[in-house]
Amino acid sequence: MAGRGGPAGRGRILRRSRQADDRGLLPPDALVSFAALRAESGIDDVLASLDRELVGLQPVKTKIREIASLLLVSQVRERFGLVAPRPSLHMCFTGSPGTGKTTVGLRMADLLHRLGYLDQGHMVAAMRDDLVGEYIGQTAPRTKKIVNEAMGGVLFIDEAYHLHRAENAQDYGKEVIEILLQMMENDRDKIVVILAGYKDRMDAFFEVNAGMRSRIAHHLDFADYDLEELEAIGELILGQSSYYLSDGAVKVLRDYLGVRMSQPRFAHGRTVRNALERAQFLHASRLIADAERPWSRDDLMRLEDVDLIPVLAAAQDVRAA
Repeated sequence: MAGRGGPAGRGRILRRSRQADDRGLLPPDALVSFAALRAESGIDDVLASLDRELVGLQPVKTKIREIASLLLVSQVRERFGLVAPRPSLHMCFTGSPGTGKTTVGLRMADLLHRLGYLDQGHMVAAMRDDLVGEYIGQTAPRTKKIVNEAMGGVLFIDEAYHLHRAENAQDYGKEVIEILLQMMENDRDKIVVILAGYKDRMDAFFEVNAGMRSRIAHHLDFADYDLEELEAIGELILGQSSYYLSDGAVKVLRDYLGVRMSQPRFAHGRTVRNALERAQFLHASRLIADAERPWSRDDLMRLEDVDLIPVLAAAQDVRAA
């Protein structure tokens, strides 16, 4: 696993001034510093972005740091001639919609590229309809096209359990699974596959697909957000667009989340974002409606309770229905 900085860059990890041999290997008594290697790879930027963009999810973030640490150590071990089998990094992300799985997938692709594990830092997202054809002969070309697009990076398959339909023995999803199994084994040095979906459904999927289960090395569970975490997500979303909530609007948002958390199709961070984007439209309409009134910079940033009350009312109407 080659580092990204070239021989000169890798030389900066040395704490003792000793030259590498003709094979590029360090002498056994050389000392190395991981601080310089971390800075050179830029992985701290990726890890910091996860902390900025995602509220909570500490077990997920810890696992990502463990993977980064293993790959950093592997780079240095190779410089000493300590060669080990390349670790398999195919993964399964489980959790409810809107808990950050896609965001983490994107950051994982970037991280693995910076650490030299993947040639590229891109992610290709796909679902059943992207992979499975409607007629005989369509599925293999469709699947191989998506796989080729993802080669060198990450293939992220959301709701992966839909590939298996036990009630239909002739379902073409079985062909997708067979292609993926072969690719995950033969091309594991060129691509990382992430399967995502609800935990109970993914568990059932692995029960009937032992080959797939054996190829997934890492399972990351994205826990549901509680009310305080959802409010923090709201603050984060608004801050990125230079908005904030008045005290009254904070209370209305809390009431809204209390209603939506008990309803079907609640999507955690995605639901928070949708509500706040709707409030921004209502805020803009309110300001424009009073066109003769002078508005301050703070007025342009502050969402009031009246901007969120219609959002809450719509949610309450759904519950009443």
